[in-house]
Order: sequence, then structure tokens, then C-alpha cells
Amino acid sequence: MERTLVILKPDAVQRRLVGRITQRFEEKGLVIVGMKLMQISRELAERHYGVHKGKPFYPGLIDYITRGPVVVMVLQGPRCIEITRTMMGKTFGYEAAPGTIRGDFGASRSYNLVHGSDSPETARAEILLYFSKDELLDYAPAGTEWVLVPNDV
Repeated sequence: MERTLVILKPDAVQRRLVGRITQRFEEKGLVIVGMKLMQISRELAERHYGVHKGKPFYPGLIDYITRGPVVVMVLQGPRCIEITRTMMGKTFGYEAAPGTIRGDFGASRSYNLVHGSDSPETARAEILLYFSKDELLDYAPAGTEWVLVPNDV
């Protein structure tokens, strides 16, 4: 079963959108296997976004993600990386389609509400940055058999 890291960024938390965004992932059938409210340190932000170091937007990205509390969660389900990224929408809210998280709640180029891992390799590395193994649960919520058909992914 695939897992991905999702971060509800400071603007999502400050705008009180945590419940509405989380609900969308749950309603889609993805399972939350880890979740916490935290403040990302500068050091952790630099490790997370290290791939962007040296790019013009890097300093602003670090300042933004460390500016306030975030909710980090690990979602699980078949094709959850693809599903999550589709649900988030294009990076810039003004380009994101209606019906996506960024399309419905975002209008900014800088404040884009949510982060999601872009590949299985990235997801594994990012999850390890934010969660220890004992903080992640493995369970199947009641009703899962009505959301996913085995071998139908």
C-alpha cells in the first residue's frame, strides 16, 4: 500500500482549513496513518527543501513554511501520491482548477496551502523527516471494502 506525506502549511492552519482539507482526503478513501500539529524548525525546513537550495525562491520558501504551525500527515492508499497531487491542484492557486484544494481555497502564488510528496522515493524520505516508525499506524477503517476493490487500482 502506497504512502505519502502531506503538509497543511501555515496559511491553511491560520485560515482554519485543516478540517475541510483533511475531510477531502478521507472522503476520497485515503487513510490517515499518522498526523500531528507542529512548528517546523529552520533546520528541518532546510533538510526538507534542500533540493531547492540556491534557487531564487528558496529563502522565501523556508521563511513561509517556518512562519507558523503546520499539520503533517501520512496518507495511505493505492495510488495515494497521484490521487493526493491531483486533489491539491496546480501549485499556484490562481492556476488551479476549481474542485481542487488550491483551486477552491487559494489565489496566491506564494501561499499554496498544502504540500504533497511527488514520488514514492520522495514520500519515503519526507515521511522519515517528520515521523518515527512508531508514530505511524497500520489499520483498515471500517467500510474500506466499499471504497477500494482489490486489484482495481
